[in-house]
Amino acid sequence: MSLFNPEGTPPVIPSAMARIERRLPYPGEILVRQGSRVEPEDIIARTLRPAPPQIINVARTLGIPPGEVERAMAREKGNKVSAGQLLARTPGLVGRTCPAPVAGMITEIDGETGYVTIAPDPEEYAMHAAVRGVVMDILPYEGVVIETLAAQVVGAFGVGEERSGVLQLLALDPTDVIPADKIGAKSAYAIIICGASISAAALRRAVKEQVRGIIVGGIEERELREFLGWQGVERWQVGTHSWQWPSPRGLSDPKLTLVVTEGFGARPMNRAIFDLLSAQDRQEALIDGHTSLRRPLRRPRVVVPLSRGGAQAEPPRPQLRPGASVRLLDAAHLGQMATVRAMPAAPRRVASGARVSAVEVMTDDGPLWLPRTCVEVLS
Repeated sequence: MSLFNPEGTPPVIPSAMARIERRLPYPGEILVRQGSRVEPEDIIARTLRPAPPQIINVARTLGIPPGEVERAMAREKGNKVSAGQLLARTPGLVGRTCPAPVAGMITEIDGETGYVTIAPDPEEYAMHAAVRGVVMDILPYEGVVIETLAAQVVGAFGVGEERSGVLQLLALDPTDVIPADKIGAKSAYAIIICGASISAAALRRAVKEQVRGIIVGGIEERELREFLGWQGVERWQVGTHSWQWPSPRGLSDPKLTLVVTEGFGARPMNRAIFDLLSAQDRQEALIDGHTSLRRPLRRPRVVVPLSRGGAQAEPPRPQLRPGASVRLLDAAHLGQMATVRAMPAAPRRVASGARVSAVEVMTDDGPLWLPRTCVEVLS
């Protein structure tokens, strides 16, 4: 499995201006102006979000044939109903009744099946800023772009929506595995910094304790599948050389956001990432698990706003060169640190037997030749 990032953004950014685009799920009203300063809990936009239609088996509820449902209806097609209002009933003093489960409009009365469809009233959706910063741009009816001076960590893959919380360091070392019983009420509304791996049981415990996010080096595929209930999801492929990620559309919200920094399996978190996050313990942060492995490429990230210090306008894009510090991305050395020794112009044969554009790196175990797509520049 290669986690090569063709955009060249390093996985660890100690200080730079971060741009966070906050978009409404449907067109709505923007409540802030360009130049406004916002805090994570500030409501910056509102919209009305349509709810899925409710289909009620009125014939079964009333115990009548489907063909008699239309005559039993207390309201006609196109009428509005309130939640709990009488929808249909059978005649007689002790006739059965069927109340409307939600407020909305009756859109269909099917005399062949006995089903009645109600389109619920749209729900109001309020979008929070989720991060401290300055509104730099307004996307009319759609959202805003917030900029903030921040430390940033880019993960390998993730799951979950953008959420804000306070970083909480539970792991004492990148190799630690956090058990479920270590996650308690003190972790509520926090973003937990873990070590090498986490189990499905620990993730479920985190949801129970209202944890907002988890950052971890790796996770076993079976544990992630069990937690998400993705056993039957198509387009999930995990292999040595390539992998595919299922589309989040239609999948239920896991109730927390997970960012994995290294990859599948028990993978100690990269030391540079662990040290950066540890130094920001108890600070407010934004965690975003959205992952797209195809254009437009999107990797999950953690953004920790900083209060002071200078920053570059854009994240640094260090060049691959002799002497550069790199992180290895191939399956056998994923997450290890190394230093570039040589970068020959001519293709070179690597361990797989293929002749590719390669780079020689020095690891703790000695020199190693790898394809250039299997290294990620840190600095």
